[in-house]
Amino acid sequence: MTAIAPSPVRRGVATLNPVAKLLAALLIALPLVITIDPVSAGVALLLELPLLLASGVGWRRFWVRTLPLWIAAPAAAVTISLYGERSGAEVFSWAFVHVSEGSLALGLAAALRVLAIGLPAVVLFVTVDPTDLADGLAQILRLPARFVIGGLAGMRMLGLLTEDWRALALARRARGVADAGRLRRALGMAFALLVLAIRRGSALATAMEARAFGAPGRRTWARESRLAASDVAVMAGGLVISATAVAVSVAVGAFHPIFGPS
Repeated sequence: MTAIAPSPVRRGVATLNPVAKLLAALLIALPLVITIDPVSAGVALLLELPLLLASGVGWRRFWVRTLPLWIAAPAAAVTISLYGERSGAEVFSWAFVHVSEGSLALGLAAALRVLAIGLPAVVLFVTVDPTDLADGLAQILRLPARFVIGGLAGMRMLGLLTEDWRALALARRARGVADAGRLRRALGMAFALLVLAIRRGSALATAMEARAFGAPGRRTWARESRLAASDVAVMAGGLVISATAVAVSVAVGAFHPIFGPS
């Protein structure tokens, strides 16, 4: 008798509707992309802490999933500080490198913006089930059913690419053609993987058409997707975070829109 592993218990923000998570992340990100000051990004990052703590994501999973952000943020800060627009007093200069007070502030703002925009997006979507997201996009946002179901089918097929790549590598090694020329081998496997993906996509499209996935008329759904009070609350929280960040930036005179005068 085979034991069935219990599904992981979802808690906190993980239980919210995926559409609510999507809209909350957009509400947080949109105001931050119109300004390049460090104050608004810093305030937003501070206000996001309760949301990150209530995400239901374990600490190990959190650090693993957000590792690219922790690498990208200081990299962006260093690059902009060294090669960004010069303003204010010059701190350091060598060849093409000109570090000024303005470029340092701009680098700090870039790092904070990467974290303030990226952290909630990653944490909110790390627990999203693709089927739940598709249900919400079609039923709540009223996106075309054919587009949503096609996207869901494509997302479900992404996991097969890894297995196909592994099978191709084993097959080539069994035929003795994987011992030299790593670059050439990788290009050949990539082309073979592309051919397999196209063939599988064509077969999947034919199967879905045969099951009337592209039929006209109103479509029914196996699972109903609705916004609960907690979903509205997290979207309101995203709006409050962005509005507070911009308000504080304007109040202290640090607000610097990207489309405004330099």
